[in-house]
Amino acid sequence: MVTTHNLGFPRIGAKRELKFGLERYWKGESSREELKALGAQLRARHWNDQRELDLAPVGDFAFYDQVLDMSFTLGNLPARVQGFHGDKLDNYFRVARGRSAQDAEEHAACCGGVAAGEMTKWFDTNYHYIVPEFTADTTFNLDTSGFLEQLREAREQGVKAKPVIIGPITYLWLGKAKDDSDKLALLARIMPVYRALLDYFKVMDVEWVQIDEPVLVTELDPAWRDAFVTAYQGFEERGVKLLLATYFGQLKENLELACGLPVDGLHIDAINAREEIALAARKLPAHSVLSVGAINGRNIWKTDLNAALEWLTPLARKLGDRLWLAPSCSLLHVPVDLASEHKLDAEIRSWLAFALQKLDELKVLATALNGGRDKVANQLAANAAAIAARRESPRVNNPAVKAALARIDAKLGNRQHAYAERAAKQAALLELPAYPTTTIGSFPQTAEIRHARSQFKSGALDRAGYRAAMRREIERSVREQEALGLDVLVHGEAERNDMVEYFGEQLDGYAFSQFGWVQSYGSRCVKPPILFGDISRPRAMTVEWISYAQSLTNKPMKGMLTGPVTILNWSFVRDDQPRSVSCYQLALAIREEVLDLEKAGVRVVQIDEAALREGLPLRRAQWGEYLRWAVESFRITANGVRDETQIHTHMCYSEFNDIIASIAGMDADVITIETSRSDMELLDAFDDFNYPNEIGPGVYDIHSPNIPTQQHIVQLMQKAAERIPAQRLWVNPDCGLKTRQWAEVIPALTNMVAAAKTLRSRV
Repeated sequence: MVTTHNLGFPRIGAKRELKFGLERYWKGESSREELKALGAQLRARHWNDQRELDLAPVGDFAFYDQVLDMSFTLGNLPARVQGFHGDKLDNYFRVARGRSAQDAEEHAACCGGVAAGEMTKWFDTNYHYIVPEFTADTTFNLDTSGFLEQLREAREQGVKAKPVIIGPITYLWLGKAKDDSDKLALLARIMPVYRALLDYFKVMDVEWVQIDEPVLVTELDPAWRDAFVTAYQGFEERGVKLLLATYFGQLKENLELACGLPVDGLHIDAINAREEIALAARKLPAHSVLSVGAINGRNIWKTDLNAALEWLTPLARKLGDRLWLAPSCSLLHVPVDLASEHKLDAEIRSWLAFALQKLDELKVLATALNGGRDKVANQLAANAAAIAARRESPRVNNPAVKAALARIDAKLGNRQHAYAERAAKQAALLELPAYPTTTIGSFPQTAEIRHARSQFKSGALDRAGYRAAMRREIERSVREQEALGLDVLVHGEAERNDMVEYFGEQLDGYAFSQFGWVQSYGSRCVKPPILFGDISRPRAMTVEWISYAQSLTNKPMKGMLTGPVTILNWSFVRDDQPRSVSCYQLALAIREEVLDLEKAGVRVVQIDEAALREGLPLRRAQWGEYLRWAVESFRITANGVRDETQIHTHMCYSEFNDIIASIAGMDADVITIETSRSDMELLDAFDDFNYPNEIGPGVYDIHSPNIPTQQHIVQLMQKAAERIPAQRLWVNPDCGLKTRQWAEVIPALTNMVAAAKTLRSRV
């Protein structure tokens, strides 16, 4: 009989219950006990949703991030938070976001907060994790309290529990040494703690433990490959069974390594590594389980169940009880329940599957394999009809878009002249001081903005009323920026619900869910639009709002757009054509908007590409092709303008150093990047690379409520000036300010502007 299991479940809740619970607690509006009770309620609900699985994950729930949870389980806390008193959960939030609830900070005499942990992307997803920190002196001490609580809850609920942990090699690989030490030198210290954790699971009567090692789908040098052998040999004497889980890519040269490790089962992502399944079945020891990730855990399209059964059936005959079925990866990356989507276009809805529907698909596959397809004939027929309807729908294909794509040539991506000549013209036109100040685009999404948007969507506020409300908020943002003394202003994006969804709503080829929320980090959720067909722009999307903002001030006003690569990577993308084709379609659509902004007199246009690095294939050998079409798509979008129009782009929360040449190849006049949490470490790339254009290293960590001091900003910019000539440096936050409150933003930007003035006085 085929065994079914799941690698992880969305923790945020179908209606974002965890998000709102966290934010209430951080504001001091609810108690710690209420937050913990909410966590228990969500876990109970999610286990109930997975009750028909043979094994359900335990330990995949986190109040902020699963990697941070693992750091606390291993006792690996940054030194700056080790001395704090109070509840462990509050210390956890200090690492995650710089502080916990206000009353907890007062109790700990820590009103100013601490530096939050660095945050970066989880492999090639839009999920962000808190980076583990290491030094040569790092020690580890097991803390099982989190698992104790969850295992007890699961047992009381009758859950067939499979604890989920991040494996030792992936944990070390994900972390960052804060000195010159070798992370792998810590393996000997961390392994006893892992062995003790497995011993603890044995005492708790656990049979199977899922140990996640997604780093196996990357290119590992010999030292890291050897570390796998060393680490897993250390697990040979254990009282629990280990399922080694890999996902997000192909194992390739690491397949033999993975199959040879002394574990009891191996999970392979069959969405990305389908061709490796048969090979793994041959190479695994005769007693080992092969878990096949046959359901896409990262996208929302229905699985072609009949096609899946065609290749799963012979595998099931060969492996028998040794075949397990699961989604390809944790379902953290998809929304919870399609059944809530009553407003979604019915035809498009019939093509989709969210987390709960993916578990239903898993059940259908297992039933067919265990009892024959006749047991699920109706489900298979309905699935086949939906797959065929999507393939044949005229809504998916637009001949005019395909014709426009065919007309793309190299000239479309080139500016009229090189940066040096453009920069001189822009300087004469904009007349900016040294160290010009700006922000990344958004200002706080206030209660008034959200109320007006809600009223407009419900029909209680007409379009004229909504337009007037948004204009009031835009004017407020402009007046606040003028009072602060910023040099290049933004309109604040009051009218935008999300930097991707807002544009998708105005492009043909997109559909939108009502409750399709996915966790990005902590309490931050996004609702990715559904890119189902060929993309085109029927009308201007931003010109009215930005033109109005420019009419309110004599200072330069940035037009704010999201770039094609980021719109692509932060959407649920169609899987019936190459991603590059969809990206070029988006590039042509956003190019039209850039040109319309220029015609409207906007002299500065920012095209955010926050997700450029995120979209890189996990294997370096495959980077070249992705970067070719990604950079070309940006250039098509940006480079139709005159020399005098200044093009900005923005990137955040990724490691950029290894693709800095491609970033330079985008040829944006100004790039702003996140550097505050890494203490300008991201600028190390400029030690060996002469970046040709202007750059704004983010000096204000907007994902923490802590307010940066003027002195701290000056120090960060001085570090930047050691690598980039001062005349090419801008001063700005590291990201948009929509998640912050005006009470935090005003003093932070006041300090930022003051720091810029100090820097100017030293030029």
